[in-house]
Amino acid sequence: MRSIWGGLTRRADGPGEIAADMLRLIALVCIPIAGIGWGPLGLVSLAFVAACMVVPRLLHVRPGLDIAFGVIALVSVWSSVTDLYVSVRWWDIPMHFLMNGLAAVVAVLLFARLRLIADPLRLPRPVVAAVLVTTAFGLGLGVIWEVFEWFGKTFIDDGIYVDYRDTIGDLVWGGLGSALGGLALPVLAPEPDRAAVRRA
Repeated sequence: MRSIWGGLTRRADGPGEIAADMLRLIALVCIPIAGIGWGPLGLVSLAFVAACMVVPRLLHVRPGLDIAFGVIALVSVWSSVTDLYVSVRWWDIPMHFLMNGLAAVVAVLLFARLRLIADPLRLPRPVVAAVLVTTAFGLGLGVIWEVFEWFGKTFIDDGIYVDYRDTIGDLVWGGLGSALGGLALPVLAPEPDRAAVRRA
């Protein structure tokens, strides 16, 4: 646990990690902008995403995964805040596919690091285990997001678009993205030398 929190204060190493930290800074700047321009739901959405963007840094993941997670998270949340999903109806398909997949990978790495689940890459059939576990995590995260949308529509802003077919479609595309993320988990997982540094 101590090594995870150490990832929060460590100095960025190389241009990739610096770029990922710049994305986190952009996310922080976006919080008040979203609150002023789009109200409390926009503020809460950006604050939640900004907090989630810290997790890859805590895990010291590969810079490519960190940057991809940050970029897609920001694009996804701003698409929601600005109602781009409503005006461009197909836009939520790639966003759910990519965001769910990346979020599921990060969640699996986090839970494995905390020893709440077995590391799928250390099991007898690592690829199959990674796909199954990451897909399950992705579907779970997708359900949480859909509940958040329902909560927002019911208690905060009834202008939020929630529809049965849209919800099921989001879960399907998110599940497919998560399955692909699980297939790529051996490539996206932290490098062995970084894992050794974290344990030190």
